[in-house]
Amino acid sequence: MRSPANDLTISTARADALFASSLQRSDEPTPAQVHQAVAAALAAFGIRGCAARVAQAYGEHPETAVPRMRWARATLTRAPVTRAPATRAPATRRSGSVPVSSARMPDSVPAGSACVPAPRQAHLSYAA
Repeated sequence: MRSPANDLTISTARADALFASSLQRSDEPTPAQVHQAVAAALAAFGIRGCAARVAQAYGEHPETAVPRMRWARATLTRAPVTRAPATRAPATRRSGSVPVSSARMPDSVPAGSACVPAPRQAHLSYAA
């Protein structure tokens, strides 16, 4: 069983990322700027790197870390997560290739054989 201290939720990770970002309260950021700052911090430091920066700030300067985290959490509450509409990239075709829909399998290959690969499935996991 994981301890609450090691359990990162999405909102905690986003708050840590905003805390670790260069965005300041005095900037009066828009929701778009907040989302961009969170994404940039996560790309630069990762989830654990942002959490480490928060821990370092609390250790070195707790008098400024507490108000910054309050600001980060309040700002994220006002800038809710929105999902971008799902779009598919156009299929690219290599020269000389045959579209899958028109490809003809030889009659001698039974369906489901090792020659015909199964569709790939997404695999989601994380290291603890």
